[in-house]
Formats: sequence, C-alpha cells, structure tokens
Amino acid sequence: MFSWIYNHGIFLYSKTFGNKEKLEDPAWGIVGVPFDGTCSYHAGTRTAPTMIRDSSYSLEEYNLTYKKSIGNGSFYDLGNIDVVHGSVEETCSRIENSVKELSSLNLKPLLLGGEHTITFPALKALSREYNIKDITLIDFDAHCDMANTCQGGKFNHATVMRRIFELGPKEIIQIGIRSASEEEYEFIKSKENIRIFEPCELNMDPSSSIRKVIDSIEGPVYISIDCDGFDPAVIPNVGNPFPNGISMDVFERILPELCKKECIGFDIVELATNVLGDSSSVTASKVVYDFLTLMLNR
Repeated sequence: MFSWIYNHGIFLYSKTFGNKEKLEDPAWGIVGVPFDGTCSYHAGTRTAPTMIRDSSYSLEEYNLTYKKSIGNGSFYDLGNIDVVHGSVEETCSRIENSVKELSSLNLKPLLLGGEHTITFPALKALSREYNIKDITLIDFDAHCDMANTCQGGKFNHATVMRRIFELGPKEIIQIGIRSASEEEYEFIKSKENIRIFEPCELNMDPSSSIRKVIDSIEGPVYISIDCDGFDPAVIPNVGNPFPNGISMDVFERILPELCKKECIGFDIVELATNVLGDSSSVTASKVVYDFLTLMLNR
C-alpha cells in the first residue's frame, strides 16, 4: 500500500481523503509530486506542489472566467508522494503505484509536479485501466521533449514524450511548441500520430486546424500542462523558460473544449519558484482551479 504524506497543506475547496474506501462515484484526487531530480537548467520544481496549494487560497469559490463555482462538486487532496530525490527510477515506480491506487479508489489523478518526467509513470499506470492505444495525450509545452537521450539518460524531463510515444498512445498533440532539436523535429515529422501546434497557430475559430483536431478527439484524454508552454510574461518562473509562448487568454479558450472530452488524468509541471504567492504560483494555481471548475460543472 502506497502512503501519501500530509505535510504541505491542501488545495483550497478540496476535501481530505481519510478512510481510503472506494468512492461510489468517480472524483478527482490531487497528489503532489515534489521531484526535480533530472532538471537540467533551473532547479526548484520540487517546491511547486506547496506553491500551487498555497496560492489557491487567493482564489474565489466562484470562477468569474467561466461563470461557474468550483464548490459545485467534490474533489480530494491526498498530500504528496514520498519521492526519492536521488532516483528517477524509484520515484517513477512510486508515482505509478500511487496512480494505480488512486484508480482503485475511483479517483482520477491530478498531479502537481515537479518536473515533466512524472507524466510517464502516470500514463503507464492509467494504461492498465484504459487501453493505451485509445488514449490521446494533450501536452501544453514550449519544448517537444522528444529526445531519445539527454545528458546520458533515457528517463528525464527532456525525453519524457519520447518514452510516452513508445508506450503506444493513440495520439500526442503538443500545443505551444517553439523549441526542438533537429533530430526531434525530424522524428515528429515522420510520425502520423504526433501533432504540434506553435503559438501562432492557436486561433480557436471553428475553421482553424487546432479547433478541428480538438473537436475530432474521441476516447480517453490525458492533459499535461508544462508551465513553460506559457509565455514568460505569464509564468516567468519555470525550469526552462522560452519566449513567445501561450497567453492566458488563448489557454482559457482552449481548455473548455478539452474539458468536454473524456479526461482521465491531468498534471501541471515545471513550475520553479521559491516565493510563496508570486505571479507564477498564482497563475499555475489558477490553471488547476480552471480545470477543476470546468470538470466539476460538466
């Protein structure tokens, strides 16, 4: 049995999950993953679960963006995973086991990273419940993260999407991409089930390419939000910032369309700040708040 550690508070409006009995109806379960063991530029994503939770206390129960209340439904905060900072392999194993346990309790995983590597074990665990060939991954990101190796390793934040591709998902749709190696770009072009959209392509008019792609998605969807997908003016404190990213206005137009789908998991990763209540933390918390508001009011 995997244990969570309650030592960093809980996300505002959430409930604690005390009895560990399977819920009658499915709900969302927040779990922090304070791991940044393979960070290659700005370290500090291990503090993000604390920062995101703390910033949630600045958010109103009524979400004015979507004219809905987050209090209309229930979701749970189960604390943090007890990660092993010196071992990406052991940490990934613990994430996989914890997501399996969430599923056994009828809880859908909502992970607060942490670095982007955490998406791989979460999807691997969900592939035991859902056929991986039916799952579409939506990845908001500045970087493709499709390198085969990085700094001599095959499992890290820069290779995570390549490892996920090897699991065999139905499709990987990457939104906000504006940085890739030539090898990554050639690899992506050679695969029919990987699509990338640069920030200049994010017009959500009904006739736009991205709107048509999102509308056509069928089956289970996992959403991963790398905070560097946003423009640095929106979220400056991330592991690997890159200019000319997604605006909050554009994101808030895309998210409701994704939340109409069969969402089976969600994570937000790569927030790297050590300042409670700074603009980066508040915006990352708002992303989680927006997602939960939309999902709880379906």
